[in-house]
Amino acid sequence: MYQEADRNRCFRRRLLLLGGLQVALFGGLAARLWQLQLRDGVTYQLLADENRISQRLTVPPRGVIVDRRGRPLAINAPTYRVRVVREQAGDLRGVLEALAEIVPLDARRIEEVLQLAKLHRPFVPITVREDLSWDEVARIAVRSPDLPGILLDSGLLRQYPHGAVTAHVVGYVGPVAKAERESDPDPLLKLPDFRVGKTGIERAYDRELRGRAGFSRVEVNVIGREIREIDRNDGEEGADLQLSIDLDLQTYCMERLADQEAAAAVVLEVATGAVLALASVPTYDPGAFAGGLSAALWRQLADDPRHPLVNKCIRGQYPPGSTFKMVTALAALEAGLVTPASEVFCPGFMSLGNARFHCWKPHGHGRISLVQALAQSCDVYFYELARRVGIDALAAMARRFGFGETLGIDLPGEKPGLMPDSRWKRERLGQPWQKGETLVCGIGQGFVSATPLQLAVMTARLCNGGRAVHPWIVRGPHAHVSEGKGVPPVSLGVSPANLEFVLKGMYEVVNGPRGTAKASALPIPGVLMAGKTGTSQVRRISKAERATGAHKRKDRPREERDHALFVGYAPHDRPRYAVAVVIEHGESGAKAAAPVARDIMVEALRLEPGTTPPAPRRLDLAERR
Repeated sequence: MYQEADRNRCFRRRLLLLGGLQVALFGGLAARLWQLQLRDGVTYQLLADENRISQRLTVPPRGVIVDRRGRPLAINAPTYRVRVVREQAGDLRGVLEALAEIVPLDARRIEEVLQLAKLHRPFVPITVREDLSWDEVARIAVRSPDLPGILLDSGLLRQYPHGAVTAHVVGYVGPVAKAERESDPDPLLKLPDFRVGKTGIERAYDRELRGRAGFSRVEVNVIGREIREIDRNDGEEGADLQLSIDLDLQTYCMERLADQEAAAAVVLEVATGAVLALASVPTYDPGAFAGGLSAALWRQLADDPRHPLVNKCIRGQYPPGSTFKMVTALAALEAGLVTPASEVFCPGFMSLGNARFHCWKPHGHGRISLVQALAQSCDVYFYELARRVGIDALAAMARRFGFGETLGIDLPGEKPGLMPDSRWKRERLGQPWQKGETLVCGIGQGFVSATPLQLAVMTARLCNGGRAVHPWIVRGPHAHVSEGKGVPPVSLGVSPANLEFVLKGMYEVVNGPRGTAKASALPIPGVLMAGKTGTSQVRRISKAERATGAHKRKDRPREERDHALFVGYAPHDRPRYAVAVVIEHGESGAKAAAPVARDIMVEALRLEPGTTPPAPRRLDLAERR
């Protein structure tokens, strides 16, 4: 009896224990289900979606670039392209070599595609070639069974309707370099086919032009391959930019300089600093870079001694020669060391110690005053002015007119030129300044160098009443230069009376009976141009060469010939445009540069718009996208 009772008590205890364990187990499962499904359900749903749904960046259309009248200079054109998927191709090199038998594809590009394929996941399409013709598309489509992994689709290709004419202004786009990818956090730069601005406005305003990335949400399988697109956000299109450039004037300048080996011309609006033309020859086709440049063409451009890839307007640095004499005159006038009536006798040279500094006119100009010294470009007169002023005061005046420093134009790569002073030579060369060096700097030679843009800005500041106008190209809210947003320039603090005497000398250069550029007066009744010629030496002329006249021989090598320069403005009584022309090794400013500047000024006046340029026309969908 007792044994039976013990067995029952033991059984009940075991039953209770098992029941308790079952309750605890199922309670734990219920609690875990509540945690997973109710308390943390949203979190785990997001994690699941992250595994199932891939969010990918989409490239927005790049902003278009138009000239001052709204004519397109850079657009996005629909294009056919061929792409390859590595995991579907199998023998990727073999497929690319087979493709090269159908459409032009050089060995360098094949190697680039192979390298790109290694950097991305095997199912990511890599662009092999863009801008395919319809005939090339058809040939690839016919051979597609023999080309595993090859895809044909459409995309956008940056195009430059006016090509070489605006290449140095607009620039071009190209693949993202490693350094650019590492320094810029924008996720767009991580995309294999993305393009960024490399030169010109394309580079200076790349952030504004590229826009903001969009995204597409796609469903993917366990290895990341796309199954279907769920939704899409196209992002924000790049900003459209309107330039100050007048396409007609830019085209004319390039055509007018086309027969020169190497030259540059700049046209500015003197009141605002707007750059109407920025012509540099020789030039290049920017479209070749946008679509992928061949190695042969790159070597041809890079090895050309005329440097077609260099924008000479902002990067070419030349001795300004006699175009600098207005600065020397102003420095002396502002310091009160001379008056417009002050005369200097020019026998054809000036002696300083044992050295002689020659005038361009061997027998001299005789006794001459400021205005005629500018008109006839008497070197001795400005030697004397520079001697009285001294290099430091001369350099200070030159910097007020834009020499020796970058002007801040909204283009990359601008050079500052050089305006030396005694401190510069002491710090740079460890030598004291010599008086003779002051004399040659006074006529724009020696250490002095300037860009064509600086010469144009100097001219604009002289004739606009002495205001510190800065050059700019992009107008509107995106402009990097304040004048491009309509901010007026400030005064340089130069005496208007002294400016007037200098401008009178420039007037006589073109319109006076003994002016060095009298043959280049404007052929427009009632409209006069003022200016200054310059002929700058590219090497030192020895005493023996000067005595025999060897430095003027016509059979001299081109690289030994002087540069030809001219700066001017018009109309003289109400200045609107300033022009600077530099012709490398053109020998004579009066004979080579002044006629070019005259013709450019005539065209600028002919094209003269109203005070407010027309609004840019709206581009159609094909041009914008």
